[in-house]
Amino acid sequence: MKRQVRSVIAFVLLSLAAGAVAGLITKDSTDIYETLIKPPFAPPAVVFPVVWTILYILMGVGAGIVWQSPSPRRETGICLFALQLAVNFVWPIIFFTEGWYFSAFLWLLMLLGLVIYMTCNFYKAKPAAAYLQAPYIVWLVFAGVLNLWIALVN
Repeated sequence: MKRQVRSVIAFVLLSLAAGAVAGLITKDSTDIYETLIKPPFAPPAVVFPVVWTILYILMGVGAGIVWQSPSPRRETGICLFALQLAVNFVWPIIFFTEGWYFSAFLWLLMLLGLVIYMTCNFYKAKPAAAYLQAPYIVWLVFAGVLNLWIALVN
């Protein structure tokens, strides 16, 4: 049991660390976000770190569950997890640091595709791990709509 908990904690910490480093790199993003023309449904900047913390925890727990699985999909699932985490890491740099809003939207579409593929793989390994990714997918769709709006009007 202890080993199972440790692997989940390790994946959660890895996810949170990726988010924290991306946050440090784009630490002025709140200021940039406030200057953009946003749609009426755009949440305030303070919402994003809260939501992303929850999502990083859920994706880490899911990866930890897959890591413990005896499924032949285990290695592919963990590789997809690492790949989507790396792609996720780059998005705020493209959007906030570089200000390439349409490129960030395309990057987000790639991330969404990877996360859906990862989630399907997780489902074949351990369905519970896939269900934990549902909020992530929903948020990425919302973020994509928000990103596209910003790209079109800014």
